[in-house]
Amino acid sequence: MGLLSNRINKESLKPGDHIYSWRAAYVYAHHGIYVGDDTVIHFTRHGQEVGTGTVLDLILFSSGPARSHVPCPNCIPPEEGGGVLSSCLKCFLAGGILYRFEYGVSPALFLAKARGGTCTLAGSDLDDVVVHRAKYLLENGFGCYNVFKNNCEDFAIYCKTGLLVVDHGTIGQSGQAVSIIGGPLAAVLSTPLRLVTTNVYGMAATAVGVYCASRYAADIGMRRDVMKVPVEELTRRLATGLFQVIEPQTLATVPTTTAQ
Repeated sequence: MGLLSNRINKESLKPGDHIYSWRAAYVYAHHGIYVGDDTVIHFTRHGQEVGTGTVLDLILFSSGPARSHVPCPNCIPPEEGGGVLSSCLKCFLAGGILYRFEYGVSPALFLAKARGGTCTLAGSDLDDVVVHRAKYLLENGFGCYNVFKNNCEDFAIYCKTGLLVVDHGTIGQSGQAVSIIGGPLAAVLSTPLRLVTTNVYGMAATAVGVYCASRYAADIGMRRDVMKVPVEELTRRLATGLFQVIEPQTLATVPTTTAQ
């Protein structure tokens, strides 16, 4: 993988990899965890969920994979199921290209990748821990889908790191959600420059700076409003509606590695 692309070959996949594939002409990406045996566990919108009706939700009505041209008898079509699903790699990609999300990247590389949702400063936990979380959530769920606070990328990042955002009133750990908000925010914050300069290049540079700063500060590896949550505790609290009162735990309780 390089600076411009995280594209990989299927042969280089290993269990525990966080993978993604772009959708709708690169408007957004769908994320999941590869668990081996040509299988991906991923989080999609469920048609019966409530409380997720944002404007962007209406545009991006589902983050789930589109139906394959050749129906797969081993996978559940998205219109017949939702939440955390297990699909073959072909159905997950839905005709798209395979990419691998990068963990433990340097600040310079993070900022050089202008598009969010491709990498993070945070390190990854060990592969067997990642696979365990994904399989456990496949059986127990990951809560209610929300494009800004609890989406497919949030699911994959949690599986890789065990980190969750404490305050449910803020945006989740999804890099692409931050990018969606960060672009307009940068434009708004740079607008006052028109009062002191009409230099288009100066305003553009400021907008880019604001955008990069917002992405950097909101990355899961930099945020202070996250905590390490064991997957068994997460699902128990989600089931009882008591997630918000979990006490923060030390980040050193699970072995981590920055291997991609």
